[in-house]
Amino acid sequence: QVQLVESGGGLVQAGASLKLSCKASGFSLDYYAIAWFRQVPGKGREGVSCISQSSDTTYYKDFVKGRFTISRDNAKNTVYLQMNSLKPEDTAVYYCATTGCTDSSGIYGSHDVWGQGTQVTVSS
Repeated sequence: QVQLVESGGGLVQAGASLKLSCKASGFSLDYYAIAWFRQVPGKGREGVSCISQSSDTTYYKDFVKGRFTISRDNAKNTVYLQMNSLKPEDTAVYYCATTGCTDSSGIYGSHDVWGQGTQVTVSS
């Protein structure tokens, strides 16, 4: 079964850190760029960051630049999102998905495989 599984979410105070994981099963991540998205109730899903297949390209939305770092370990079939200096406005369900990813276009194209999401809650 082809799937992505996110983990690592939780409840933290503002200024704290969390590291999310996105593990693939049923397929190899070697051939896929991966994006992280987030969604709050009543709003659409927004892209946060993406990483190319070989990690030579990473992209961040302005609202997380300097605070979040995306990385991957293809040997573990896993992509990570290190989130530092968390703010209450980062509260959301975070999802990973297959994607297109360039430093000029950012997150683009179709997202054929999605995870189920992991909740991140940041208290003030």
